[in-house]
Amino acid sequence: MKRAVHRQSAAAERHIRSERILLVLGFLSALGALLFFAWIAGEMLQGDTAQFDSAVTSAIHARATAQLTTIMKGLTMLGSSVVMAPLAILTLALCYIRRDFHALKTLAATFVGALLLELLLKRAFHRARPVPFFDLPTPASFSFPSGHALFSFCFFAGLAAVVSPRLARHEAKLALWVIAVVLILGVGLSRVYLGVHYPSDVLAGYAAGVVWVATLKFVNELHHRNVEREWSSP
Repeated sequence: MKRAVHRQSAAAERHIRSERILLVLGFLSALGALLFFAWIAGEMLQGDTAQFDSAVTSAIHARATAQLTTIMKGLTMLGSSVVMAPLAILTLALCYIRRDFHALKTLAATFVGALLLELLLKRAFHRARPVPFFDLPTPASFSFPSGHALFSFCFFAGLAAVVSPRLARHEAKLALWVIAVVLILGVGLSRVYLGVHYPSDVLAGYAAGVVWVATLKFVNELHHRNVEREWSSP
């Protein structure tokens, strides 16, 4: 009996430690990404990212092939609002049908926040678009940060963060995160490859996405701890 109680106590302590670690990691991730976004935005406004943007874009475009261009156009379409909006609505609808209201609220906040961040930040910085490659039309919106990078990060990383804890096998969790990372990086790379964004736009989009997802994760964990305390208190 004492051994069982001891094991339960040890398990509870490990659970508390893991929650604290998640809280700290969430806070540090959000803070670090915010500082990085502020730094790269400042560099961009001063024109100091021009050399970096030019070198990276030239290196990527130098490897262009007809087959790779087709793949990149597919990836950039995946990250567009034409595809992302229906996928987001479908995801939220599935959460509602399954009565998974925690996931519904978390993902809805993630998606809506990403959309608002994109609109606000683009209007705040007013960066003009680069000249696209492959005779593509220049998008009408501003360039900084990349909305494709921001929303694809929030969608795929947010979805993986919600789904992975529910998977029993570690291999399945790893596979889910690998797929999410590949799609996120693929969408961002496609924007630079096609010449519709500067590399600094994409990095800023990722940073904004990390800030939002990590902040939501931090708030969720904090709320979860407060709820547990209320239920455990006499």
